[in-house]
Amino acid sequence: MSGFRNCLTAAILGGVLGACAQAPTPEPVPAPVTPPVAVAADTPRAPAFDRTKPPALGALGRLTLPPVTRRQLENGLEVLVVEHHELPLVDMILVVKTGGEGDPANKAGVATLTASMLDEGAGRRSSLDIADQEAFLGVQVGTGSGWDQSIVSLHAPVAVLDSAMALFADVALRPTFPVSDLERLRKERLTDLLQLKDRAPQIADRAYASILYGERHPYGRPLTGTEASTRAIARADIQRFYQTYYRPNNATLIVVGDVTADDVERRVRTLFGSWARGNVPAPRYTDPPAGLATAIYLIDKPGAPQSSVRIGSVGVPRSTDDYFAIQVMNTILGGAFTSRLMTNLRETHGYTYGASSGFSMRRSAGPFTARAEVVGAKSDSSLIEFMKELRAIREAVPETELEKAKAYLQLQLPGEFETTGDIANQLVPVVLYGLPLDYYNSYVQRIEEVTVADVQRVAERYVDPSKLAVVVVGDRKAIEAGLRSLNLGEISIRDITGQPIR
Repeated sequence: MSGFRNCLTAAILGGVLGACAQAPTPEPVPAPVTPPVAVAADTPRAPAFDRTKPPALGALGRLTLPPVTRRQLENGLEVLVVEHHELPLVDMILVVKTGGEGDPANKAGVATLTASMLDEGAGRRSSLDIADQEAFLGVQVGTGSGWDQSIVSLHAPVAVLDSAMALFADVALRPTFPVSDLERLRKERLTDLLQLKDRAPQIADRAYASILYGERHPYGRPLTGTEASTRAIARADIQRFYQTYYRPNNATLIVVGDVTADDVERRVRTLFGSWARGNVPAPRYTDPPAGLATAIYLIDKPGAPQSSVRIGSVGVPRSTDDYFAIQVMNTILGGAFTSRLMTNLRETHGYTYGASSGFSMRRSAGPFTARAEVVGAKSDSSLIEFMKELRAIREAVPETELEKAKAYLQLQLPGEFETTGDIANQLVPVVLYGLPLDYYNSYVQRIEEVTVADVQRVAERYVDPSKLAVVVVGDRKAIEAGLRSLNLGEISIRDITGQPIR
């Protein structure tokens, strides 16, 4: 055909179209024949791949992380440095070892609001100046607060580290707490709290914590406060919280990246060396209500097409000696996509998109919670399956299930240390809970040592089906009769804060 096209083009240009009809079609050139390769009779052939079975996992490698160098300033500020020279980047996290647990009883939300205010004005910079400086330098400064800690973070290229750290130090050490920005954040928070009243999952989470711990315990109050506490928080409350807890002897600076320990110490002494020590009060915890007999706490959300379910009890602190056994046990129960709860409620019965469980381990004993958002009409059926799995986990688990759970925990660990920011974040619990600096080097081995007997022991100790709080947020008219028919325990009608309706 290519010869015909060339002839046709020439004919159009030269006016001799008839010549194309006479043009002979060239014979196709045969492809060269490759002679067969002789194979010796005794040459081994690769075995056929069996696609009906998943490939076997290889042997676990030992994870050894870069060493952590510890330094300390005269004012008590501890500095942890991990040298990581693959990229010219640095991540820093200043960990203040107090969070929402330090909120005054009637001012829930102070810790999180204080953290939010840090970058709203610092030193001579306004909030807009801080944002402009971040954009100009190509850095990121973040703030936040949890139950046990408040943090200020920095992600920066090494090339601008001097300017980036100066900005970072301003935000951490010299916040100005402008009144206008406080009022803006207060309005935003009040709007968020108003929206929460229509979101069943958030209603369930808050009510569940209140029911488990009561309002006198820090964990029974929401981190972001209530409408009443948010309105009551004054600028003086934020200043008082900052001046009380943001002290170098209550803080650790984690630095990971293309730096050296000596250079970091020099820079930190210049910027943080004058930060004054202070007397930091220890957090106060009242005893949570004693575990009562299993009961259902029903919160009405008229017309809700699904129900939010929270089931559990007061768990354990992070300091527990049973940490690794609990991690393996919970992975089997509800800590992975292939866990028993997910397989049962999602895959087998189709009651939910996802069901899970977990132990929230804090400085004090946090909650153990099994949870799901389920089809409203299947609220009672879902509870049947939840209770079935909570009872079954107390029996000896098969060895194959144990090994699968351990491999899941072990093999995902390296992925949590991929970047400088990942490494810095993984060191936060080391700082908060006094773990050894080489904690992660023995993690794989500690998981491997967990036995079937260990899993059964911690399940029997920490998952007691006879002493559970069962919180259900859903359409009361549609689901109450079914819940009562289960005879799981007394049914108490609660408001959206978890308080009894009188």
